[in-house]
Amino acid sequence: MDRAQARSFFTALAALLVLTALLPGTASALSREEARHLLARSGFAADPQTIDAFPPLSRNAAVECILGAATSEATTAPPGWTADWTPPRMQDLSREEKQALRRGMRKQALELKAWWLQEMTVTASPLTEVMTLFWHNHFTSSLKKVKAPVLMYRQNRLLRQEAVGNFARLLRAVARDPAMLIYLDGARSRKTAPNENFARELLELFTLGEGHYEEADLKEAARAFTGWSVGRKDAAFTFRKRWHDDGRKTVLGTEGPLDGDDVITILLEHPRTAVFIVEKLWRQFISEQPDPQEVERLAAVFRDSGYEIKPLLAALFASDPFWAPENRGRLIKSPVEFLVGTVRLFDLPVERYEDLARLSGRLGQNLFDPPNVKGWPGGTAWITAGSLVDRQSLLERITGGSETTAEPAGVQTAADNGKARRARLFDSWVAGLPDPWRSADAMTMLLLPIAPVDSEILDLHASGAQVRQLLGDPAYQLK
Repeated sequence: MDRAQARSFFTALAALLVLTALLPGTASALSREEARHLLARSGFAADPQTIDAFPPLSRNAAVECILGAATSEATTAPPGWTADWTPPRMQDLSREEKQALRRGMRKQALELKAWWLQEMTVTASPLTEVMTLFWHNHFTSSLKKVKAPVLMYRQNRLLRQEAVGNFARLLRAVARDPAMLIYLDGARSRKTAPNENFARELLELFTLGEGHYEEADLKEAARAFTGWSVGRKDAAFTFRKRWHDDGRKTVLGTEGPLDGDDVITILLEHPRTAVFIVEKLWRQFISEQPDPQEVERLAAVFRDSGYEIKPLLAALFASDPFWAPENRGRLIKSPVEFLVGTVRLFDLPVERYEDLARLSGRLGQNLFDPPNVKGWPGGTAWITAGSLVDRQSLLERITGGSETTAEPAGVQTAADNGKARRARLFDSWVAGLPDPWRSADAMTMLLLPIAPVDSEILDLHASGAQVRQLLGDPAYQLK
């Protein structure tokens, strides 16, 4: 696909996002189509076998099944270097040793990205990884600033532990996380020179949102977090009492000798915090435009539960807007969702997850390296002429659709990497599906969240050619 075709593809995709708002409503009983919607939104993809297991369940029972399977630990063993690490004393290293250290950390960074992509691909709880990725983009940190991959691994492990756990507990832990303290310059904040970066993002990006605090609140909060630092010998959180400003402060109307924990308590008691998190989860799972009344209702559920995430997700997934047909296909897959979902759906063998990590970065989502403190903007920002060329090239190579398209590194589609071999593999994948899935209508429903834009049903029975055609449709980029 050339760039002119990519622009045409983007135009069709943009029109599709508008047209989906006009789709009619449907009954609320769980159907196979709704099972596919729930699995695709709460995970990376929906395969026929899992879809078939859900229609006997009610909507609530299906949601409980997904939430009940959520875990707090990764099943993929992390790289060995994560087990034991001591911060290097750069001043004691020679120039050559520093260069070798930097090369080693670059290698570790790629291994870390590959490890997470592997976990996303093989996990039995895709919701856990979807939520870990969500929190990674909420509590943003970056390898470019933090430098040490082991600290980013520890942060990722923390995010996973509370991915569907408790937001209040997660917020307090993130405030003490060494990677976060380094990333937002809190590690050196002291009473003689309070650094406002962490306090600003805490109020603006983590809890209240822009426009819901005054500049004075920010400055006072920064004073409260002075002394929260990172140990030089073990890179663990440490409180440096001599650096802390223990004077009286006023944050959002509360006055006293406040410290960081006090500020977090104030923020958790503020009604805006629950609303802000619900709005972001709405954009993750339902649509780009949150419903204010539904958001307030869900925020009350969130607050009343003491910021437990599972009850909130249960209420979100059970809500009418989540199931509404007009909200199908309203969200664009991120590069990670696109890559991992495709690999999971077609059960593709991955030769090197490091190459898959590079491909994700090329598509615009470089794990552990979001572009700035606001994270990846998402939405239509995921789609550019260049990224569409890369997405379509990958799909064409996977399905044997083009001999001239450059081979996407990392996905081993056949021993000889030939077009004919890949085409036969894809045809056999279709032929191996259970009978109910071997119709054109069923295949269309499996691959696309809504009706195709450009594709026409070739015949009554699904074929490899039809799969390739559906994958090339703009609707495959949606969820």
